[in-house]
Amino acid sequence: MAETETAKPDEAAAAAAPAAAGDEPQRVLNQDEIDTLLGFDTKKEEAQAGGIFAILDRSMTAYEKLPMLEVVFDRLVRQLSTSLRNFTSENVDVSLDSMVSLRFDDYLNAIPLPALLVVFRAVEWENFGLVTVDSSQIYSMVDILLGGRKSNRPVRIEGRPYTTIEQDIVKRMVDIVLADMASAFEPLSPATFHFERLESNPRFATITRPGNPALLVKLRIDMVEDRGGIIEILLPHTTLEPIRDLLLQMFMGENFGQDTVWEKHLGKELRNTAIELEAVLKEKTVTLKDIMGFQVGSTVLLDCSPDDLLTIRCGGIPITSGTMGRVGENIAISIKEPIKRKKDS
Repeated sequence: MAETETAKPDEAAAAAAPAAAGDEPQRVLNQDEIDTLLGFDTKKEEAQAGGIFAILDRSMTAYEKLPMLEVVFDRLVRQLSTSLRNFTSENVDVSLDSMVSLRFDDYLNAIPLPALLVVFRAVEWENFGLVTVDSSQIYSMVDILLGGRKSNRPVRIEGRPYTTIEQDIVKRMVDIVLADMASAFEPLSPATFHFERLESNPRFATITRPGNPALLVKLRIDMVEDRGGIIEILLPHTTLEPIRDLLLQMFMGENFGQDTVWEKHLGKELRNTAIELEAVLKEKTVTLKDIMGFQVGSTVLLDCSPDDLLTIRCGGIPITSGTMGRVGENIAISIKEPIKRKKDS
């Protein structure tokens, strides 16, 4: 009986609390709403991450826009179309399918197998890149170069390794891609791309840390009789870092001439630069014993007279000579020889 009487005041206090506060009861989120907010969805395993996890993941792979890359790869598409036409003697159309930034590990996990991966080295940038050729493009190129029947579309063969002939054809095709890509980067910055090795397992083609961001450029190759495939070029952002400032600039047209405005501005600022000049009366070599014997009032004798020429230096380099004199209360030097300029070889 005592327990019942004790519980009644507690229930009354709990019921009166919202009314006393003057506020509506706070709504509590259920588990589904919490999962949606955080990006979890156990019912849809294949759905992309959303919520807070999507924001955090995007912040890890976000990259600043590089306007010049679009110009470079547009040049690559035009040059590669001509090069592959000459290579296959067929009508080939190359188009830029997409250009995105992603984690390197996410790209390796998403590569459709079978495929061949070519690791190349950017000599001037001292780093590596990756070219991936899918099976459809490999079999299409083999059929065209080896005289396959044009009426049949290449069949994707699963579970067998690529033959030496197929690997050699892919190597020759990637050499063309690398040569054209070097030519596309040439007006912006000299670049040389060397073939390093050919891999069929993506895990053996690791060229940077798994979490590092990378730029993925996907090129679609269309050939006769519905043949073709995808060539993907992956450049880690660490590879592009040496030319990052060049890729950030806005660019109109393809004129890489000199900037006369900048040259005039640079010349004007150089002429207004303050420099320090040294007037050397004479130099004398003495022993360390004599220097240690110097005291206040000691005299150092120089083999010269007031009429001898002084050497004028700038940054330790002799530029001219002159004689010492006086103008009012100031010591002055009269230039006797023209400024020495280094002759162009």
